[in-house]
Amino acid sequence: MITHPSFTVEPWCLRETELNLDVLAQSESVFALSNGHIGWRGNLDEGEPHGLPGAYLNGVHEIHPLPYAEAGYGYPESGQTMINVTDGKIIRLLVDDHPCDLRYGQLLAHERVLDFRTGLLSRTARWTSPGGRTVRITARRLVSFTQRAVAAVVYEVEPVDGPTSVAVQSELVANEQLPHFEGDPRVAAATESPLVAEEHFAQDTRLRLVHRTARSGLRVGAAADHLVEGPDSTRWTAHSEPDVSRLTVTADLVPGQPLRLVKFVAYGWSGERSLPAVHDQVDGAVAAAVGTGWDGLVAAQREYLDRFWAGADVEVEGDAQIQQAVRFALFHVLQAAARGENRAIPAKGLTGTGYDGHSFWDTESYVLPLLTFTAPEAVASALRWRHSTLPAARERARQLGLAGATFPWRTIDGAECSAYWPAGTAAFHINADIAMATARYIMVSGDEDFEREEGLDLLVDTARLWRSLGHHDAEGVFHIDGVTGPDEYSAIARDNLYTNLMARQNLLAAADTATRHADRAAELGVDDEETAAWRDAAARMAVPYNDALGVHEQSAGFTHFQRWDFDATPPEHYPLLLHYPYFDLYRKQVVKQADLVLAMMECPNVFTEEEKARNFAYYEALTVRDSSLSACCQAVLAAETGHLRLAYAYLNEAALMDLDDLEHNTRDGLHVASLAGTWIALVAGLGGMRRHTVDDNQDLLGFSPRLPEALSRVAFMVLVGGRRLKVDVGRTRVSYQLVEGEPLVVLHCGEPTTVTADAAVNRPIPIPPSRPEPQQPRGRRPEGLAAHEDASPQTEG
Repeated sequence: MITHPSFTVEPWCLRETELNLDVLAQSESVFALSNGHIGWRGNLDEGEPHGLPGAYLNGVHEIHPLPYAEAGYGYPESGQTMINVTDGKIIRLLVDDHPCDLRYGQLLAHERVLDFRTGLLSRTARWTSPGGRTVRITARRLVSFTQRAVAAVVYEVEPVDGPTSVAVQSELVANEQLPHFEGDPRVAAATESPLVAEEHFAQDTRLRLVHRTARSGLRVGAAADHLVEGPDSTRWTAHSEPDVSRLTVTADLVPGQPLRLVKFVAYGWSGERSLPAVHDQVDGAVAAAVGTGWDGLVAAQREYLDRFWAGADVEVEGDAQIQQAVRFALFHVLQAAARGENRAIPAKGLTGTGYDGHSFWDTESYVLPLLTFTAPEAVASALRWRHSTLPAARERARQLGLAGATFPWRTIDGAECSAYWPAGTAAFHINADIAMATARYIMVSGDEDFEREEGLDLLVDTARLWRSLGHHDAEGVFHIDGVTGPDEYSAIARDNLYTNLMARQNLLAAADTATRHADRAAELGVDDEETAAWRDAAARMAVPYNDALGVHEQSAGFTHFQRWDFDATPPEHYPLLLHYPYFDLYRKQVVKQADLVLAMMECPNVFTEEEKARNFAYYEALTVRDSSLSACCQAVLAAETGHLRLAYAYLNEAALMDLDDLEHNTRDGLHVASLAGTWIALVAGLGGMRRHTVDDNQDLLGFSPRLPEALSRVAFMVLVGGRRLKVDVGRTRVSYQLVEGEPLVVLHCGEPTTVTADAAVNRPIPIPPSRPEPQQPRGRRPEGLAAHEDASPQTEG
């Protein structure tokens, strides 16, 4: 989309200069506003035309049955689907009785701007009605970071060419008519009119609707209040019915005399509270918003974002598109998580219903690393949500005959709802991903209270899972059999390397944390014998390796499989899962997304530099990137192994995943993990940031920066233990500056370096190694290298 002529490249905003109905659904996703609790898609204020109307509350879902052709013990029984809740952003307009629908009449001008610094979505339009009357429309919208339950809109209409009668209808609408759903009919049934009316109200300028979901039993309330400014002729009436509560404002306008409506909307939901309680909750929240006022909400929004950008901004020189894309990514990742407050972070955030609104391992492995170093309070919240689902995870483990906890592959409320067990139930690595996120947060934040309580619980239960899932063979080697790693084109494997290495880190982190908090660990039944068993399993963990090829194996025996015939695979047959049976994919050497490459990124100290280079080259030739999660990881290892041109190409792919709609499903919502991957590719890739454990068992941040020829500078901020560190990478030198906090020891290319607030520390950047550029499967080279499809391998200097 960003390459569409309607969009401009600017450093601090996303601007659309004309309305294009052919990308309307995609634009609704990129212009979405959220705070992690409320999500409003970027629909036009007037409601229509639309691609996918959407208003969401984090955690509000409906359930539906998961029938199977053949029953099986342990299969999940119910699916969960995020639903469209009461839409409070609709403000319909009639001009001399003509509905303002931009498909009719004449649209003279239209612009939308999403400002990353203010958090506002602004819109201006000039439209001539079918009756020949031209009006100017201006609108601004926000979803508040500071008042969690609140969103607000300012809508203004003014005639341009003569007196005009207008009617503005501000609505709360439940059970909006959605586009025809062509997927699973069970999901369609769950999302079609999912809300059952309980209360409707309209009086003076106040509106309210309360509904509940039929199966999941959740009660949802929405309330609105308004400030109306207009000429003396301005009048209004209020009306409600079960699914609509409406304020209609009418006025006779002349040029220079606008009608202005300020709309404050509040949401609340609960699975336990009564109707009066939810009713009172939303009324109280909207009253607080009115008390703050539009200007107060705008000022608080800017102040919140100023604090965020002070600790999170990434500066890029040499590529204006990447600069825009990384700030777009940071803004949307913040929106997905900022006020989630002990709720999940869905894979599409609250920007659309893609993936049914489920949360996956993407959160812990991609989104939380970014937030840990930029907005750690959001990480604590996300991990507390995981902690709140421990009872369900423990029950799932017991159902599978295992100890500890088995966290779900995909979920909204903590129960597993993936009906495809080889990719769902068998993907146990989700446990280690959660444990890694927990350990990372504790290391960076120094949050000892969290470590002692929620952190220890999560680490102990995940460690117990690995000890019961794996086993020692006759030689004492610890194996984990029958699991699925991150690569979804392989399943039910023995000793998936990513799973094994992450499990090893999980076991050691649990043992170390239990030792630090022995009294609390004893309350959980952890004793010296159990921690010793964890350490023993970690020490003897199987690490598959092919001596003949000199590469690690993605899983035991993987390198002996037949290679996929890439030359015989036409471009239109990607993604492969839509054109070939999983049976065929599972038994061939073909990789959907970074798996062993991800293992090298997450566990860097396990591999030598030469092993990383050989592994990366081997798996590059097999990886087709049919997943949005792959490019950023490949960018990181490409940079580390010296392939900077390739790293830059993968950075571009990760950065433009949604802005260019590379997966052709941005209409369903943004790929939050790939957005976070833009930051990962820049900070962990070009900045070379890694977490290292040094000899005294101390965790330190390390940096090994290097830039591709296309970029002249990358600078970023990270928060570490209350300190704010700025890393400024140039072509030949890097500067480390402590902006705030006590002295900090970091590793520069492996050498300890102390950074203080007194002065920046400058260090030279070593020349990267020169190696032949790896080759990708035919037809799967990243776009920046596609022109060299048939070229011979090149050597980089």
